[in-house]
Amino acid sequence: MRIGITVGEVRGPADLPEIVGQVRAAAEAGLDTAWFTQALGWDALTTLGLAGSRVPEIALGTAVLPVPARHPLVLAGQALSVQAALGDRFTLGIGAGIGFMVDAMFGLATDRPARRMREYLTVLRPLLRSEEVTHRGEFWTAVGAVSVPGAQAPPVLLAALGPAMLRVAGELADGTVTWMTGPRTLAEHVVPGITAAAAAAGRPRPRIVAGVLVAVTRDPAAARAAVADRFGLAGRVPEYRAVLDREGAAGPADVAVVGDTAEVARQLVRYAEAGVTDLFVSPIGDAVQQRRTVAALAEVSAVLRVAPSSVGSPGR
Repeated sequence: MRIGITVGEVRGPADLPEIVGQVRAAAEAGLDTAWFTQALGWDALTTLGLAGSRVPEIALGTAVLPVPARHPLVLAGQALSVQAALGDRFTLGIGAGIGFMVDAMFGLATDRPARRMREYLTVLRPLLRSEEVTHRGEFWTAVGAVSVPGAQAPPVLLAALGPAMLRVAGELADGTVTWMTGPRTLAEHVVPGITAAAAAAGRPRPRIVAGVLVAVTRDPAAARAAVADRFGLAGRVPEYRAVLDREGAAGPADVAVVGDTAEVARQLVRYAEAGVTDLFVSPIGDAVQQRRTVAALAEVSAVLRVAPSSVGSPGR
């Protein structure tokens, strides 16, 4: 199981030097990947291109980039530009976006999300290979090609939680990205669903990239309270409510990993046992607490990398 960490706004407000510093700290800790989540400030692709060009020792990825407002031709050009800037160290993680935000903020349709994403990927994947596309479909029209010399098509991961989206991810993407999804739900629902879909489509075993809130602390109750305060709203979002219910969790605080270094390591091994191939940690707390978690993660990463995984460990 490869070990990564979130950088940028998901950890709190940050300027560019701080984001670069977070990426550099991850590389110096020996972590495999730094992941950036698209929010409402920094553009994830631009930021990764800037930060990654200054820290060449680590892979980078988006986890995730909502795509309803980005036409496949536009996203293909952006993703290949980042791939070229990073020397082919980039993984493109995308998602349909939170429904009420896509509707309320962009005024875009949110019905039939799996069907929309299936068509989007059908257009995007050949564009990333610099192939000519002539597509006039139910949701998207795309005519043309994208060429960025020297850039390889990046791996594409799809945020998928429900059965229909997991089928799309297995058939058309290289894996999935989850967020605040517990090990039981991963083992019993996510991993079997996407793996079966990939096998039926004759595709390789998919990457399972799981995002986890983590705090190395002597005060677990305070850490869980901090999670509930900052991320509690997610527990009322239908997309996340479904997986929290599967896990038997009342809210995000119940799936956060908290405790001392040994306890955090023990809990994180459960993700490898569930079939996760790539774990990315989002540290909880202020800057001092986050540094403590990064340092502890470097200590336990050797254990986590050799922890069992039921779906194997495809190369980065």
